[in-house]
Amino acid sequence: MNVRAPREAVIKMYARREDIHPREVKGPFATLRWACVWLTQALFYGLPWLSMHGRQAVLFDLGARKFHLFGLVLWPQDFIYLAGLLIICAYGLFLVTAVAGRVWCGYACPQTVYTEIFLWIERRIEGGRSARIRLDRQPWTLEKLGKRGAKHLAWGTVALWTGFTFVGYFTPIRALGDAVAHLGLGPWEAFWILFYGFATYGNAGWMREQVCKYMCPYARFQSAMFDRDTLIVSYDMARGEPRKMERNAARNGANGGDRRGDCIDCSLCVQVCPVGIDIRDGLQYECIGCAACIDACSGVMDKVGRPRGLIRYSTENALAGGWNAKQIRARLLRPRTLGYGLVFVLMAAGLGTALALRTPLKLDVIRDRGSMGREVEDGKIENVYRLQLMNTGERPHRFHIGVSGIPSAAIADEDLVELDGASARAVPLRVRVDHGAARTGSNALTFTVTAQDDPALRVTEKAVFIVPR
Repeated sequence: MNVRAPREAVIKMYARREDIHPREVKGPFATLRWACVWLTQALFYGLPWLSMHGRQAVLFDLGARKFHLFGLVLWPQDFIYLAGLLIICAYGLFLVTAVAGRVWCGYACPQTVYTEIFLWIERRIEGGRSARIRLDRQPWTLEKLGKRGAKHLAWGTVALWTGFTFVGYFTPIRALGDAVAHLGLGPWEAFWILFYGFATYGNAGWMREQVCKYMCPYARFQSAMFDRDTLIVSYDMARGEPRKMERNAARNGANGGDRRGDCIDCSLCVQVCPVGIDIRDGLQYECIGCAACIDACSGVMDKVGRPRGLIRYSTENALAGGWNAKQIRARLLRPRTLGYGLVFVLMAAGLGTALALRTPLKLDVIRDRGSMGREVEDGKIENVYRLQLMNTGERPHRFHIGVSGIPSAAIADEDLVELDGASARAVPLRVRVDHGAARTGSNALTFTVTAQDDPALRVTEKAVFIVPR
């Protein structure tokens, strides 16, 4: 007797994408979302054109290894500040997520922002949701070709301008604009403009929710920051069920159906969702917390004469216990959020203090290793050094170089150095000491650099003076 082995179940790790045509929705959360779009894009597109102290205010000059941030110049030695800023941003994201879920994803994430922009272009050219669905099903005609061509041309224009602006943070944007106008772009600038433009075009125009579902790691580890008191977009099942269609089916089947739920099963909450989920199925990792379904449901509730809030920002504990808004707010200050908030404030205060106390002058002393020390005229002992001076401020200064630590130590070269703002200079220097003023071998020496126009701008650096046997 042949026994057939049971067939193994196939688990698909990726679902084939189905076209999603979100319906346009109006409401307070849609207005807030568009306010975030305008704010973020005004900053992104506008900052590279802002000038301070005669140069671009925000410029990450990788070639010169200098970051200009609103008058603050950061060098590779200042990488700790950038690392601290990134850590603070991460903790800020953790804090916001613990309080209000994925509001970053729903309102300010670049993927969401550019998807909103591209959807707006699509609606203006192809029409509303129904018109776009009909256009998809139509055969290719001149009308369809014209609309699709105009849409992709507009998408490409926005994408290329985005790529141009992105590169403008690393190459002075005015010089970059002149190079584009005169067809004189370098290979790397051209590559990154096209690459970033293509990424914007593909992610916001074609992939959209696929980026959030399969590419972005945030949706995967967000659950570690959620708890039962985190504000999330929620469907009040106790109030909404049974839905209208279920009530009608129960009534037709003579199984009761007298209890009325507020949900009329209009499916508008699904139609406006940019990721195509049904919030009535409960919390799902695909939900980006954009609250489009809240605006849609609130409009429907107004029309049917029922109170708003069937879909709303709430917490699991609030839904289970029937809490009001005051009780929900009382749970915002809980150990998790207090911990994130305390760490965030301490780190922000620490970084701010470090930047405020940062001296805009750096000094590195390198002794010439090719010569351990030599005797020169008048019996003096001479060591050769190279002083690496960096003026991290925006103002030029004239600096005086002094040396101390050994009696009779003196500089045999010019001890005044002029340094422009946000610049560095290597200064070769010879230090001489009278014979017998220092012991044989290594001796401690201290270099001091002081700005003549600002005595408070002063740094010291230790070095070693070698007296040969």
